[in-house]
Amino acid sequence: MAKKNKRPTPTVTIANQPPQKFEFNPDYSLVKKDLRRIGILAGFFITVLVALSFILK
Repeated sequence: MAKKNKRPTPTVTIANQPPQKFEFNPDYSLVKKDLRRIGILAGFFITVLVALSFILK
């Protein structure tokens, strides 16, 4: 079997540039909308199951 030669990976540096600030500002409006819809559907189905349990007994 042949020996694999490990090559050092080159490092890239940018000179004379200040570090940039990255501001993480996510938008959760779609997530809130989806969670609200899931909650409404879950409540509806639980209500239907409770009503069916009274009807079928």
